[in-house]
Amino acid sequence: MLATCIPVLQEAVALGPWSPGEGGKLDVRAELWELHKRTARMVFPVLGNSNFGHSSELAFVVEPSDDIAVQEQPLILYCQVEGIQPITITWRKNGAMIVDSENAFMLANGSLYVSRFQRVRGDGSSDEGEYDCMAQNHYGLVVSRKAKIQAATMSDFHIHPQNAVVEEGGVARFQYTLLPKGVLQITGLRAEDSGIFHCVATNIANVKFSREARLTVSGSHSTVYKDPMILVGPENLTLTVHQTAVLECIATGNPRPTHGRPIGVEGIQVLGTGNLMISDLSVQHSGIYVCAANKPGTRVRRTAQGRLVVQAPAEFVQHPQSISRPVGTTAIFTCVAQGEPPPQITWLRNGQILETSDHIKLKNNNSTLSIYGINQADEAIYQCIAENSAGSTQASARLTVLWAEGLPGPPQSVRAETVSATTIQVSWEEPLQNTKEIIGYVLHIRKAADPVEMEYQEAVSKSTFQQLVTDLEPSTSYSFYIKAYTSRGASKASEVTVVSTLGEVPAMPSLFIKVINSTAVQATWEPSIKLGQHEGFKLYYRKVHLSQYTGPVLLASNVTAYNITHLDASMVYEVKLLAYNQHGDGNSTVRFVSLRETVERTVLNPPCDCMKDEQNNKTSATGIIIGIHIGVTCIIFCVLFLMFGYRGRLLMCKNVQEQLSTPQIPRSQRSAAGIILNGAARRDRDERDLNGKQLDMNELERLFPASPCPDLPATHDDTQISTLPMDEFSIVEEQPDSPPKSPHNGSPAASAPHHGPANEG
Repeated sequence: MLATCIPVLQEAVALGPWSPGEGGKLDVRAELWELHKRTARMVFPVLGNSNFGHSSELAFVVEPSDDIAVQEQPLILYCQVEGIQPITITWRKNGAMIVDSENAFMLANGSLYVSRFQRVRGDGSSDEGEYDCMAQNHYGLVVSRKAKIQAATMSDFHIHPQNAVVEEGGVARFQYTLLPKGVLQITGLRAEDSGIFHCVATNIANVKFSREARLTVSGSHSTVYKDPMILVGPENLTLTVHQTAVLECIATGNPRPTHGRPIGVEGIQVLGTGNLMISDLSVQHSGIYVCAANKPGTRVRRTAQGRLVVQAPAEFVQHPQSISRPVGTTAIFTCVAQGEPPPQITWLRNGQILETSDHIKLKNNNSTLSIYGINQADEAIYQCIAENSAGSTQASARLTVLWAEGLPGPPQSVRAETVSATTIQVSWEEPLQNTKEIIGYVLHIRKAADPVEMEYQEAVSKSTFQQLVTDLEPSTSYSFYIKAYTSRGASKASEVTVVSTLGEVPAMPSLFIKVINSTAVQATWEPSIKLGQHEGFKLYYRKVHLSQYTGPVLLASNVTAYNITHLDASMVYEVKLLAYNQHGDGNSTVRFVSLRETVERTVLNPPCDCMKDEQNNKTSATGIIIGIHIGVTCIIFCVLFLMFGYRGRLLMCKNVQEQLSTPQIPRSQRSAAGIILNGAARRDRDERDLNGKQLDMNELERLFPASPCPDLPATHDDTQISTLPMDEFSIVEEQPDSPPKSPHNGSPAASAPHHGPANEG
């Protein structure tokens, strides 16, 4: 048998396991005197402890805590403080001061004693509520955390156990609900488990009994198949860290269903056949838990799930620290807290809600408190209160404002005068007292609409009583104040003066002119933030030889183009554009345009056929590739042409010289000694041609007029050079690539012309 009974109400004492009483009944008892013994142990150490009040800070040693009070019984709320005496302690309930009375009064150690706690008094008031204590000394005031006090109560049973008939080996479950509930589970029933059951609910306020219910165990274990079914699944729970959670899961079926794999996490265990118990809860235990009942040997399963939410009371990760700062400087307190759900942070100043202002700012979700330009009125104790639904906590820190005697007074007669749209001159007079130790002044500058933290400073020498503040924004209000500085600290701030800069005319706009046709142009410009504030544009135009403009043409601030028409095509025009606002006209941008040149250029350069160009572009890649191949081929032929052409020319010149300077050789001998010209053996052809033709020197001179050959060495050559008929010259096309020169310089004058296509590759 597995028995669990888990009341969760704050006013209910945790009930132990159900236990059988006489006659088969279950009984649970709690000993009330344990509470009184615990109270006695808590009271006397506090009353006997007098070791406090020695700290320079004012801080709590013991704060009141949440409690459940028994009606008509005494209640003690504890409060212990340390700090410099004298310290005054007072108590509040729901924000109202508690005045000592016969029913409630403060003990000598600062604790509050309620003689007879009552949930409802005769006058309709109640002792239930939120209590806090306040402690004050001459440094400041602090407030404790709020303690929630409730009266112990017990409602009637909402659900009573019901009679049940269950077959042997089954599961019996009795339920009662006190808000929350308690459950008794009996698994693997046997005949001896039959009997009468009732539930006993006990807390410090009362003891109550439920109605009785009879459990009957019938027959023997059935062999009829039943699908697995979850009778009761886990419920959604919201608990606090360090508590214990029990997630119930009861399944039936035949054969008895098996549960899913257990969770192998420390602190989590299975109670009985399927209940999950998590002890010492942490935030990491939050999540969705699934109970699964499986049919043995199959994949058939039934599931139920419940969500567990674990809350954590607010606690500090970083406490605010007490600080000391000179007058006029900035004090910053930081307070970082964590919890689940995330806590809200509130700041108190001497026990009162801190109100922000121009020089008191809260940032980073109230985690950072900044106090600018502190003065003696800011000296106090500041508290950070972190609170969420699981609890609250507080921490305090003191601000000490340092003030040295003999410091200068505030500078006098501060004046600010506007010089231009970006410049203001500030002047002042020296303080009325303690001026000998002044080492300089500091001018504090801020846009009037900006927060205090946006302030910046400019240092000024001690002999200067004016400062020109530049690089300001036009049409903007600025605030100024001055402080005098010595080696021991700063004076108080002077009075604040506020003045505005002058308005500024817009800057020059950009301007572009586009010719539309012979009588019209388009002026375009781009909107830009560099223009500044402007209401619109003014456009002027004229013929350059005239003094008077046409215009202004007023254009709205969102207009960016304007067409100027009906112009003279033979003239040059000047176009002028400026931006204006309530402060006047800005500088203008001027452009010149000639329609005559545009018309002439249009005639000389007709517009391109864009469609044709586009089609040509599509074949450009193919053309480039073909051109490369042609070029390479031409280069190769050109090189061969030069090499073999020059060789043939040299041999031919030798032949001419031989004929002019030596006796003629018999034809038969010449033909027998024929050689290869340009690599071709032509003996047979030479004989046939020479029989029908004879080379005539006049014809050679006609083909190569005034063509002396280069000087050849006077050596004997055994080689016999045959003369070629004119048919042979017709096929010899290679010639040197040198340009023709005068016969007087010894260079060939009849060289072959340059073949352009061969070099264009």
